[in-house]
Amino acid sequence: MENKQDKRLEGKVAVVTGGSSGIGQAIAIAMGKAGAKVVINYYSDEDGAKEAQQQIESAGSQAVIVEANVAKPEDCQRLIDTAVQEFGQLDILVNNAGVQKDSSFIDMTLDDWNKVISTNLTGHFLCAQAATREFMKRKVQPEDITSAGNIIFISSVHDIIPWAGHVNYATAKGGVQMLMKTLAQELAPNKIRVNGISPGAIKTDINRSVWENEKGREDMLTLIPYGRIGEPEDVAKVAVWLATDEADYITGTTIYVDGGMTLYPAFSDNG
Repeated sequence: MENKQDKRLEGKVAVVTGGSSGIGQAIAIAMGKAGAKVVINYYSDEDGAKEAQQQIESAGSQAVIVEANVAKPEDCQRLIDTAVQEFGQLDILVNNAGVQKDSSFIDMTLDDWNKVISTNLTGHFLCAQAATREFMKRKVQPEDITSAGNIIFISSVHDIIPWAGHVNYATAKGGVQMLMKTLAQELAPNKIRVNGISPGAIKTDINRSVWENEKGREDMLTLIPYGRIGEPEDVAKVAVWLATDEADYITGTTIYVDGGMTLYPAFSDNG
C-alpha cells in the first residue's frame, strides 16, 4: 500500500544544481521519489546525472538532465527555462553546485579563489535570481499555506566554522549564509521561501579517501559528537521536507545536518 507521505512533492517541479553526484544527486533522487519532476543539472559528470534520472524515472516520476555552468548567467537562465518548457512550471530551486580548490592562503592563486567564489557563491546568486523572476509570475495570497516558490541553498558547516587551508571555500559558504538570509528577508512579501541546509561530514566522493581509510575515519569521528559520518540521504531527507508545504512557515533558516559538528566537541570535557 502506497504511503501518501512518500509523494509529498507530487505536482511540484524542482531544479537541482550539481545533481550528478554526492549530496546533489541524493537530493534530486529523493525529490523525484517524493513525486517531483526534476531538472538535474551537471557540469562534467553526465553519467552521474543519467543515473539520477534513471532512478527518478524508475520511481514513476520524470526528470531531464541539463549540462550547465552555474557561474554563467545564461546557463542559469537555461536551467529555469528548461523546467518551464519541459514541465510547465518551477516550484523549487536547490542551489547545490560547488567545487573545492584547496591550498594554504599564502599559496592560493587568484584563479583558484575566483573559481570557487564564482561557482559556490556567484552561481547560487545567479540561479536564485533566475528562479525568482519565474516565481514572481505566480500570485499567492498571504493567507495561503503554500509558497510561490522555494529556494534551498546547500551550504556547509564552514559557513560558521573557519577552515584553514580552504579560505576560498569557507568564504563562499559564509557568503551563501548571508545571501540566503538577505533573500529570505527581501522575498518573503512575495511568498517566496528561502532556506539553507549546512551539512557536516558527509560520505561523498570528494572526501572518500578520508572516510574509507580507518585512520581518516577515526580522525573525522572525533569532530562528530553523534558518532557516525553522515550519508547524502541524511541531507536529502531534510531538503525534501523543506520543499513541502509542511515547512511553509519556515524562511530564512539554516538547518545544520552535521551530527553535532557545530557543537565544538573539543570543549565537551570542559575544554
